[in-house]
Amino acid sequence: MKKPGAAAARRGSGRWLQGLACGALLTLATPTALMAGVLLLPAVVVYLADDGEGRATLRAVLLFGLAGSLRPMLALWTGGHTVAIALSLLSDMAVPALAWSAQGAGWLLAQAIPVAIRVALDAQASVEIARIRAERAKLAQAWGLADDASA
Repeated sequence: MKKPGAAAARRGSGRWLQGLACGALLTLATPTALMAGVLLLPAVVVYLADDGEGRATLRAVLLFGLAGSLRPMLALWTGGHTVAIALSLLSDMAVPALAWSAQGAGWLLAQAIPVAIRVALDAQASVEIARIRAERAKLAQAWGLADDASA
């Protein structure tokens, strides 16, 4: 039997571990943490705002953000991994703009795909309804029944 506060306690310990991991990243890899913090800022905003089941929007934004951040991160890691290089890369506005645009595209897809699926399913249902009504009218005519379209 589970206690009611057990899930909340597990969430709290997960937050504690996330904080510990962020602290270790800041201490051991400051340039990487700086770059990731700036380049993945929209993902952080979505993380704080998205409370949906499964966090599909967060996953899409984070995936696109990581793809948009890969090249600058590789440049940082191969260039010497210093704070000066990280600031130099971030001062070129094309670098954060690309990463943020990629995350915006991820967010847009996460919002648009369910709508597109709904429109496609509604269209398919309308076609099926029209086919069934035509079939019913054909059967009513073949059997000599009055075609009651309101039924």
